[in-house]
Amino acid sequence: MSGTIDTALLQQWQGRQETLFDTATAFPLRALKATLEAPYVQSGNMGETLPPLWHWLYFLPLHAQSALGADGHAKKGGFLPPVPLPRRMWAGGRFGFSTPLRIGDPMQKTSTIASIKVKEGRSGQLVFVTVRHDIAVAGQPRLWEEHDIVYRDAPAADAPIVPPVKAESGAWRREIVPDDVLLFRYSALTFNGHRIHYDRRYVTEVEGYPGLIVHGPLIATLLLDLLQREMPGVALTGFEFRAVRPTFDTHHFHVNGQPSADGKTIRLWASDHEGWLTMDATATLA
Repeated sequence: MSGTIDTALLQQWQGRQETLFDTATAFPLRALKATLEAPYVQSGNMGETLPPLWHWLYFLPLHAQSALGADGHAKKGGFLPPVPLPRRMWAGGRFGFSTPLRIGDPMQKTSTIASIKVKEGRSGQLVFVTVRHDIAVAGQPRLWEEHDIVYRDAPAADAPIVPPVKAESGAWRREIVPDDVLLFRYSALTFNGHRIHYDRRYVTEVEGYPGLIVHGPLIATLLLDLLQREMPGVALTGFEFRAVRPTFDTHHFHVNGQPSADGKTIRLWASDHEGWLTMDATATLA
């Protein structure tokens, strides 16, 4: 089990900012297109628009190898607060879109630690950190994102089990097979060193999971991938998603969608091979 959480120390990180610069180059877009076999992406030439959430291919973390922790993430401290809990997961996020990013755009991202909250969960203490990202081109805002990270202790053997929620049926449904190669390629494209996504021995023997964990951002991207397959050319003003339970590479899973009656929003969700809800999301149409 981890040590005592110093709430006052963590609060010193609230409001911290960092600014990064990057250029929307063609290779990452072409590589993710090949990985997802995305029919709505063209050739990745100069001026082509990035689909929503594909900005995650840029502003990648470039921590030195010696600066990584045992889990493959950067050691705690630095920009993110030094939370003394071993498990770190992407819990969800919210987005606002204005003008799409394009290949060739010189981008600026300003990140802010928006909030830090310590809570008591069913399996022990939890720390929720929300990071706000604002991306602009030539001083003009293009999108904002609030990214929720949850830190938790390894569960005790007698920890209560959270009951799963049965997923509904929808108008759209697509099966995804999350094999090792898909998870490796997405980890490589996002320069994500977190070992739970590619190191089977680590994730099963150290963290105690039954298999490799499918990236939350990959599942969110696949939800919008489904939307764009079903509604080619769709434009969004907003998107939000919430991770409900982990998805493992040991079985296939499904991405699902259902347009609202008024046509203004699309509910999107992921479900595992047993039909349990694993991610819930809503896209707001332009």
